[in-house]
Amino acid sequence: MDNPFYKPPIDIDITAFVAPLSAPDMRVRVPFLPAMPSPRATTPRTVWSTVPMRSPVACAVMALACPTLGWAQGVQAGSPSSAPLQLKPSVLLQEQFSDDIKRDQPTFLFGDRLSGRPDLDIVVQGNAELRRTGTVIRADRIEYYQPDDLAKIRGNVRLHRFGNNYQGSELQLKVDAMEGYFLNATYQLRKNGIHGEAERIDFVDDKRAVARNASYTSCTRVPGPDWLPDWVLKATQIRLDYDSEVGVADGVQVNFKGVPILAWPSMSFPLTDARKSGWLPPVMNLDNTSGLELMVPYYWNIAPNRDATLFPSLMTKRGINLGGEFRYLEKDYKGTTRLDWMPNDKLRGISRWGVSATHSGSVTNPFASYGPLGLNLNLNRVGDHNYWSDFPRATSSLTQRLLANDAALSWKQDNVELSLRSLKWQTLQNTTSVITPPYDKLPQLNARYSRSQFFGLDLALEADHTRFIAAQSLSLQPNAQRQYAIAQISRPWVTPGAYLVPKLQMHWTGYQFSSPIATGAVSATRLVPSASVDSGLILERSASYFGRNFTQTLEPRAFYVYTPFRNQAALPNYDSGIKDFNFATLYSENAFVGNDRISDENLLTLGMTSRLIDPTTGAEALRLGFAQRLRFKDRNVTLAGGVPDTARVSDMLFGATLNWDPRWASESTVQYNPKLGRSERATFSTRYSPGSYRTVSAGYRFSRNASSQLDVGWQWPIADLWGDKGKDLGAGQGQGAGRWYAVGRLNYSLRDSKIVDTVTGFEYDAGCWLGRVVVERLQTTTATANKRILLQLELVGFSRLGTNALKTLRDSVPRYQYLRETTQTPSRFSQYE
Repeated sequence: MDNPFYKPPIDIDITAFVAPLSAPDMRVRVPFLPAMPSPRATTPRTVWSTVPMRSPVACAVMALACPTLGWAQGVQAGSPSSAPLQLKPSVLLQEQFSDDIKRDQPTFLFGDRLSGRPDLDIVVQGNAELRRTGTVIRADRIEYYQPDDLAKIRGNVRLHRFGNNYQGSELQLKVDAMEGYFLNATYQLRKNGIHGEAERIDFVDDKRAVARNASYTSCTRVPGPDWLPDWVLKATQIRLDYDSEVGVADGVQVNFKGVPILAWPSMSFPLTDARKSGWLPPVMNLDNTSGLELMVPYYWNIAPNRDATLFPSLMTKRGINLGGEFRYLEKDYKGTTRLDWMPNDKLRGISRWGVSATHSGSVTNPFASYGPLGLNLNLNRVGDHNYWSDFPRATSSLTQRLLANDAALSWKQDNVELSLRSLKWQTLQNTTSVITPPYDKLPQLNARYSRSQFFGLDLALEADHTRFIAAQSLSLQPNAQRQYAIAQISRPWVTPGAYLVPKLQMHWTGYQFSSPIATGAVSATRLVPSASVDSGLILERSASYFGRNFTQTLEPRAFYVYTPFRNQAALPNYDSGIKDFNFATLYSENAFVGNDRISDENLLTLGMTSRLIDPTTGAEALRLGFAQRLRFKDRNVTLAGGVPDTARVSDMLFGATLNWDPRWASESTVQYNPKLGRSERATFSTRYSPGSYRTVSAGYRFSRNASSQLDVGWQWPIADLWGDKGKDLGAGQGQGAGRWYAVGRLNYSLRDSKIVDTVTGFEYDAGCWLGRVVVERLQTTTATANKRILLQLELVGFSRLGTNALKTLRDSVPRYQYLRETTQTPSRFSQYE
């Protein structure tokens, strides 16, 4: 069928489009009819393009904008010598534009009817459209005054500006400067999905706007005249600054489900996830110890790499607590400092305080040619012994009753490492459970040298000097200075299918005591040699199980160690303890950690590991392991109160990991006593994660005559129970509005038949808001526990109100996924007009 809108090629003198770079701007107006009609118009539309001809980019746009002219690259279409067109990257697809690019880009006007005066004004009526770099305006009528770059637009006005959309009845705008106003406007912001309405929007420039008598919400409008958003912020004025990414609202009232929940004379809020200074929403806690706690945090964005948070709070049962946290991040170091101070605790009748600080990084070395120095700090101090049980969440220490104050300076270059360390403990005692404090190390100086493949040998030397001081007066041992030196040499033979590593080691230790020990000596020395051989094979074969192909390995291992007996019973013990019985420690020379006890050994450790490996991905589907020690001579070196190890055969250790299906992961370890025919310790864990926001994990830990605990964690959509699987909206987007999720973690003592720690709750995703209800119980002593209820309302794109239940869920629930995890800033083309 003939195309009624087809126009034959027009012969044009191409030199009319080429101007010297030194010439003044030459503008050409080319009205033309497109080869095909606009999809939105029933009649041909006139297109008027105002192009600065001195710009090469503009000339290219002009050429592409006139398909009926029948030419490209200076060669008339249809010429036998014409080369095919080549696609090139376009600046029009950039997210941001420089001022030079904006200045050189053309302005396009479209419409049903067009009239105007050259170099003065243009009037477009009917399906009017104006396009300029990053900006699209559509309306019933557009009047464009070229000398002032001023557009007056009326009737069903729509403005699209770098992904932000506006609609209204009337718009007056200086297009390049983005100065003007919009009447009776609605708006939608790209970066945070916020939209709203305003009587008037004033555009100050391309980075700032002011909405008057405006609303602000992230709730998506649904069809119907009676629709109201679940939450909405109303303000007499909202100032939006896209440069600083901050909004400021005056005369604020926040309504949730039609009920006012917050009113404030003036408040600021972020337009993106970027940080900003200001008051944060109030936080409320309710627990059985401190009562109702109200916290009003203030965030101070000091610099892009520094910030501080002040969190004064009022506890109904205790009083006022003043807290603050300072964080910094530099190129070579980072750190955090937190301080809490309660002038008067009404429950205890004393002043309470706690401080913690961490720092890690490097500092300038006075001898710059030798490389930087590493500095690491971990400081924790509290004002009284009950602080850990009264405020269990105030410290990040892994051992709540042993608070480390550790400072270390280190240096490393090539094969040499040096470190200087100072470690002082604060031990928080309890009259019903007294613990023996560890020794302070004030100071510890350590030096190490290691070198591999030195004429086929691996060499290692270590020397250490430590001054031990009792942290409290509960130790019967004298303070001391201890030096030790360890020299070892090994010759590894390693091939793809086997390895053999013989090793010789010499361990020397010297002591100087502050007072005589039990033997009356004020000093002592010890020299202990040791020899070991580690060997193994790695055998592989192709195998098939349950219809899957694998590479199966068989990895036998034998480790032999011989260390002669040296009587160490009279020596004090400052930092030694028995090693745990696991696959890592079974293949070690010394049965003790630390350097005050060197075990005498004459034993052989035999082990076997087999793995199933997917040959295409390298993923490990199954691992089975076994190990056992065969002792040829009693081990007589023990800790205080210990007895020699006379067993010729140790307990058997079994281990297994299973990852047959990516949705499942299981792991187990069993320590089995063959003499008694029973297990001494066992751990079992499994995790099922079939998809986003669906995970269940369960673990069981058993230690005979010590503990037996069950640990369960979960996050799961409740609607799955009746077959509603929801929607797959991608990572960090939930599974659709109107869905409930059960979340929690429970730790139960089977031996005591009681719950130890638990976090259980529910989350509700309404699309534009999230609700969380969580109950938390933390065991503080054998007889007491801290309990609290956490309620949080999150208005998506605006703020979170209530208790910080989200942090509790993230810290407690294994593999917990946040329902709104923005991974990247939306493109301006996501709402392209």
